[in-house]
Amino acid sequence: MNKRLTFKLVGKVLMLEAAMMAVPLIVSLLMGGGDAPAILLAMAVTMAAGGLLALLRPRNDNLRAREGFATVALSWILVSFFGGLPFFFHGSIPSLVDCFFETVSGFTTTGSTILTDVEALPRGLLFWRSFTHWFGGMGVLVLTLALIPKMGARSIYLMRAESPGPSVDKLVPRVGKNARILYRLYFGLSAIMLAALLCTGVNLYDALIHMFGAAGTGGFSNYNLSVGALNNPAAEIVIGVFMALFGVNFSVYYFLLKRNWRASLGNSELRVYAAILLGSTLIIAFNILPQAGDSATSLRQRFFQVSTIMTTTGYATTDFNLWPQLSRTILVMLMLIGSCAGSTGGGLKVVRLQILCKTMVREIRRTIHPKSVNTIRIDGHTVDERVISSTLAFFFAYVFTLLFATLIVSIDGFSFETNFTAVLATLSNIGPGLDMVGPMGNFSQFSDLSKIVLSLCMLVGRLEVFPILMLAAPSAWRKY
Repeated sequence: MNKRLTFKLVGKVLMLEAAMMAVPLIVSLLMGGGDAPAILLAMAVTMAAGGLLALLRPRNDNLRAREGFATVALSWILVSFFGGLPFFFHGSIPSLVDCFFETVSGFTTTGSTILTDVEALPRGLLFWRSFTHWFGGMGVLVLTLALIPKMGARSIYLMRAESPGPSVDKLVPRVGKNARILYRLYFGLSAIMLAALLCTGVNLYDALIHMFGAAGTGGFSNYNLSVGALNNPAAEIVIGVFMALFGVNFSVYYFLLKRNWRASLGNSELRVYAAILLGSTLIIAFNILPQAGDSATSLRQRFFQVSTIMTTTGYATTDFNLWPQLSRTILVMLMLIGSCAGSTGGGLKVVRLQILCKTMVREIRRTIHPKSVNTIRIDGHTVDERVISSTLAFFFAYVFTLLFATLIVSIDGFSFETNFTAVLATLSNIGPGLDMVGPMGNFSQFSDLSKIVLSLCMLVGRLEVFPILMLAAPSAWRKY
């Protein structure tokens, strides 16, 4: 392990985070609230820590896979820790564990919270809390690569470790340019959504807050009642549609702009994603129709909730804890599936579901015809056996983490529904679960141990398991 290079890159990421804190600082100075000194102090501490690490002089700049994965994992842990300092210095969240939980939830675009009264926070801190969604949505390291493209030709390892999905396909040969293209698409789609929200009559501050949450598929709101507090059906439709759009692989938008219709609209993952999204909406709307009244209103609200759960955003306009068991079960299944690879959403990812289903079918065929040769194809391309193997390994690691974390969280003595969906909601980066951690609840009643476990689940889910687990492997830290 080239430790000096790893920590030097982590230092650059922390310096970028400190620079980003200038945005909520400006908001605080403009809107008041008395939180500017806390943000400024956190900004100074983060810049100092990052600057000291950036001064390290590595013996060489050879960035290998282990350095890439370690850099990403350490960056996300430290970015989350330093990102929680504004809340700690201000005193609005006096516990460092709670600060870490809240900020991990922000950067990983989870949206789970320990706050019982969100509206009590000053405007600057509320803005920073939601801005972490947008900052972490496309990826902290991807943004760093976009702004500092000279981090090395082999920095593709950073993108592979941070970008969600089985693999990262380079849109263009150069990694830095690839990162800039992704962020241009991300910024462009975010700007369109912001304009649409403003057109519905939402004020600029609220529009920015909810744009950050939808774009990063995070779900933090500046209201205790989440999007429901806006009481604006048009805004609800805009947020619901854009949540679904941000759950799509961003390469689809790139190929759309390049007018490569086959690579964009012909994408099988996109078709499966849309089918699950719309099919779930219709089933839940029909299931709840007897108690919903107006069918048009019911359909709009059900689409919003299905969109927010499947894209792992976590906004709410209604308490789905009160829905029939069938609808609640569908939501839990959507929590597990998640959105598309290469999007800002979490979960297993639709393309992995495709690979797992096709692998199951192949094994059935092999059982019937042992001598037959069966390959798995997606979008006309044969899936490499290494991708199938890594998908199976990821699925096992994901399920093992889910069960093991649920076991530890169960020490607190809450119901199985609360414990299981709390872990699933954090591991899939969704936000709300069911029962005590439903859309009208929060995670404040969990012990510090459970909060740390759930925070690690958020990081494991956002970084697709292996970068975080790699930190615990002694062989990863050996010199070479």
